[in-house]
Amino acid sequence: MSYITRLDRAFQSAPILPITPHNKYVFFSDCHRGLGNNNDNFLPNADSYLTALQYYYQQGFCYVEAGDGDELWEICCMEQITETYPAIFAQLSAFHRSGRLYMLYGNHDMVKKDSVHLFDNLTFHEGIILCSQQLFANLYVTHGHQADLWNSVLWKLTRFLVRHLWTPLEYFGILAPTSASKNSIRKKKLEERYLDYAQNRGILFLAGHTHRPVLGSNQTPYFNCGSCVRPNCITCIELEGYEISLVKWCNNNRKREVLATEHLLQ
Repeated sequence: MSYITRLDRAFQSAPILPITPHNKYVFFSDCHRGLGNNNDNFLPNADSYLTALQYYYQQGFCYVEAGDGDELWEICCMEQITETYPAIFAQLSAFHRSGRLYMLYGNHDMVKKDSVHLFDNLTFHEGIILCSQQLFANLYVTHGHQADLWNSVLWKLTRFLVRHLWTPLEYFGILAPTSASKNSIRKKKLEERYLDYAQNRGILFLAGHTHRPVLGSNQTPYFNCGSCVRPNCITCIELEGYEISLVKWCNNNRKREVLATEHLLQ
């Protein structure tokens, strides 16, 4: 099965959400929430992330998590993560109760599709589609691991290697060759696949997985949230009406900084 077929399949039963002048969405990916220990790459950015969640809740945004929200390759038990970050999951629960929470799974939290219960009546999806007749094209959102053989078809083998080989070796500075976020050659190849897929399908395509933030346009229709495990900041993408923005939240002041904005009207 080709990566194009795997990406197509991600959207076969995807929920469809509206884009109107009044809808507001924020997209996060690759939080990799962990156990709050030395191996938890999310921990240094946890306060900035919570501040961002509170801001987006108060401003009426829908929260969309585009996969790898929790580090379930290195950690076997979801309850340990929720107990580590109770304030964060309380805020996510508030989004859910207000009908403004959409959760996708990625390769690092693939088990969410079958065996993880987080909130009542919460379904984890592989993709979602946001539609508007006013836009150049509809916006398709998924994690992006489908374009990566090691992290889609072979994800169980890769999880085993991460759990038992690469995670211990990282202490000695040896990076996992199967990780798109740590291998620049593989990252570039995936980004080329995402852009090619978007152009061939005539869509706007938003992903995570590579951890590299990208703000595309109608002409180059590939977007990426970045991650919440960057040094000293987190990144996300906002869609407010027909404007899409790449946003950074810095750890030193926990303030929102708009890096770039594009207009998606035809």
